[in-house]
Amino acid sequence: MSNLIDEHDELFDLFRLLLDTYTPAEAIKKLRLGYMPDDVIKRIVDRHEREVVRIKEMREPHAVVIDNYETWYTGPHPDDKLWPSISTALTKDGWSKTSIDGLDVSSTRIVSLLQHPRQSTFSTRGLVVGYVQSGKTTNFTAVMAKAADRGYKLFIVLAGIHNGLRRQTQARLIQQLVEPHPTLWSQITDLDRDFRPTANPASFFGKSNKTHVLCVVKKNATVLRKLVKWLGDASEYLADCSALIIDDEADQATPATKSINPLIRQILNTLPKSAYVGYTASPFANLLINPSAEDLYPEHFIVNLPQPKGHFGTEVLFGRYALDGEDPNDVDDGYDMIRSVPDDDVERVRPKTRAEAEDFYPTITDTLRRAVLYFWLTTAARRVRGGGNQHSTMLIHTSVRTAVHNSFRDPLLSLRAKTGYNLEDPTLRSELRELWNEETSRVPAGEFGEQSISFGELAAELPGVLRDCRVVMDNSESTDRLDYEHGPVVAIAVGGNTLSRGLTLEGLSVSFFVRSVSTYDTLLQMGRWFGYRKGYADLPRIWMTTELEDWFRHLATVETEMRRDIDVYMTEGKTPMNFAVRLRTHPALRVTAAAKMKDAVSASSSYGGQRVQTRYFHLESKWLLQNQAAARKLVREAVRVGRVEGSETDGHYLIRDVTSDAVLEFLRDYQFHERSQECDAKLMSGYIEKRIRNAGTLRHWNVAVVGKPIGDAMDRFDFAPGIGVGRIVRSQFASAPDHSDIKTLMSRRDAGLDLEGITSSTIEKDIEKARRTQQPDAGLLVLYPIDKVSEPEPSKKKRQPLNAPEHVIGVGLVFPTPRDDDSTVAWEANYISADLSGVEIEEEDFSALEAEDI
Repeated sequence: MSNLIDEHDELFDLFRLLLDTYTPAEAIKKLRLGYMPDDVIKRIVDRHEREVVRIKEMREPHAVVIDNYETWYTGPHPDDKLWPSISTALTKDGWSKTSIDGLDVSSTRIVSLLQHPRQSTFSTRGLVVGYVQSGKTTNFTAVMAKAADRGYKLFIVLAGIHNGLRRQTQARLIQQLVEPHPTLWSQITDLDRDFRPTANPASFFGKSNKTHVLCVVKKNATVLRKLVKWLGDASEYLADCSALIIDDEADQATPATKSINPLIRQILNTLPKSAYVGYTASPFANLLINPSAEDLYPEHFIVNLPQPKGHFGTEVLFGRYALDGEDPNDVDDGYDMIRSVPDDDVERVRPKTRAEAEDFYPTITDTLRRAVLYFWLTTAARRVRGGGNQHSTMLIHTSVRTAVHNSFRDPLLSLRAKTGYNLEDPTLRSELRELWNEETSRVPAGEFGEQSISFGELAAELPGVLRDCRVVMDNSESTDRLDYEHGPVVAIAVGGNTLSRGLTLEGLSVSFFVRSVSTYDTLLQMGRWFGYRKGYADLPRIWMTTELEDWFRHLATVETEMRRDIDVYMTEGKTPMNFAVRLRTHPALRVTAAAKMKDAVSASSSYGGQRVQTRYFHLESKWLLQNQAAARKLVREAVRVGRVEGSETDGHYLIRDVTSDAVLEFLRDYQFHERSQECDAKLMSGYIEKRIRNAGTLRHWNVAVVGKPIGDAMDRFDFAPGIGVGRIVRSQFASAPDHSDIKTLMSRRDAGLDLEGITSSTIEKDIEKARRTQQPDAGLLVLYPIDKVSEPEPSKKKRQPLNAPEHVIGVGLVFPTPRDDDSTVAWEANYISADLSGVEIEEEDFSALEAEDI
């Protein structure tokens, strides 16, 4: 029996070797030509198909794949060369086995979605969605290694639009792919040279050349035209050349550009066997490409990479809002690492208009000075700790204008000199100590498993830090660049677009960011602070305006919702050609550039089955008092017509069978904040009226008043005679001149107040099921009296007292899921943007796309 198993293993290994040269169908034919018995062939094929099913049914990474897509790759072979070298190198670099196994699994899944390199012709289009600074380069390097091990010949990497990212990517690929096996590779680009046509392109692709061909290029029209022509000259040799094109930062310059997009498609059309795989952390533009057009829509697959352990992402830093079906209390506020830059400071570090840029001279404001001092303190603390990333970088990003960047040099050098000269001054030393103690008390090192460092310990390192610190102007016109290849770097980097896409800022611990942008993808990619912070996870800080912080929090919500949509579509059996990820809008931001949204449509949404709640409030007496009056008017009418349950000792009341007229009148009287797009009184009223008219539902409502048991008469809020509860506390999570944001109002249990058998542990799906059974036609409206002071708990470090002039009335509404098709009463969410006529919004600078290559 053992000999038979060994024999079958050997035959299966033979079959896997045949797959290196032939497609699965052709490999089976070869087995038959060897006079192998049919039952043995069947066992080999069955075993291969089990391996294929295992790959297709991987839990992670999640993937949405076109129907009937044949999978051939089932993982590395023992005699592979390139992938094992990467795995070994990562182990030496300190990667854990769990992390390497995760990379192995995700890259195997992606390679399995490429076509077999021996297939006669193919054209694959795919997209991989990762996280900003999460290791996407390592992932596509692993994919390239495995594809090369199986026979892919040509590898073209489109590495952003700037030389810095192209060079960084080339260096990584040389280190991980070329240097371990130099005889297996031919390079037609190098560290210092983008693509230049060689005299004889056919020599790279002729049958006598067995090496893989590596080409790392910028998305620059001049470069790509040369590459298109060069490939065209070699066309007669490309028939058997399987090519993998990796588009790094695939949302940048690729969709909807007049020059780069057609040139990329020309490259693909020149190659009879090509696989195009885009990588991005902000796929908004890619997912809005028209799937039916002759374009680069990922029609064959979309892979959603999981967030790696230890990665600092948007949600971790900024928190986010609850999605549909989530309990807001279960959604974290994010780390207390964001520091506010007053709006008055912005015009002192960034010119208002383009005309002012040339003569602009920045002021080292109190917040900027504090940020720089903290950077030097963190660098000193990291030297005391030792280990981890040897580099330390601070990013200052206020403008896209190179003249503005250059204007920061002298003020920053002056600050460095004065600080170094006065280090022993008691006043400065006291300031530094107080700053360090304040920051380390707000974010204790122990919460991140890091070593606590006292000011006394780090003070001895400060002279060396100041001596080593460089001020680098990194932009498209400067010759100064961040160079991490020649020893430890301590640098304050001032820049714009060259620092905002793909480029890794090593050891980034402090950012001062006040640049104004107008789109989701640009904003997300500006966040160079995302990534890994091994050895200093407690130290990163970001100084930015309250508005920008709010935008990033909204973006964290959009990003999470988008990824959830991809995961849901995977479980529903959707393909890239029949699904559409919804991207929720923001009143002051576009999803992506207008040209990239030309094929987008408004996504319909219904209130059916939804739970909406107020989160934003104006802290104005007149506004708040009007809402108190609206709430009291509703409760008085509800008590008159409905059935009252509960008591003040319960801390809540429920009034059943309230007429829809009372609810509609409340929606006319109550003022919802304009930022609460889902809480649109006009849309909700229209929805209710249409449900009454078309389906006969929502004629009756249950109205609840939720507070806390009255222990002190001073905490009491009366809605109507005999209906009073204690006020609840909802501290503010964020604020701006035009709003206060409490983030969380309604608990999951509150959404089932009018249902039997609901407890705090009841999950969302069970609450929805109970509503369909017990209250299928009635809505629920919940009123919350919020204390005007609302002091936060000491553990809620990111929160502040509400400090409203009057008590606040919060509102939550729960709409039952319709039993019929709700499409006739859907409302549409529109793309909207704020009036930005008074502010210069600095868009991404795409002049590099058409510039002569340098």
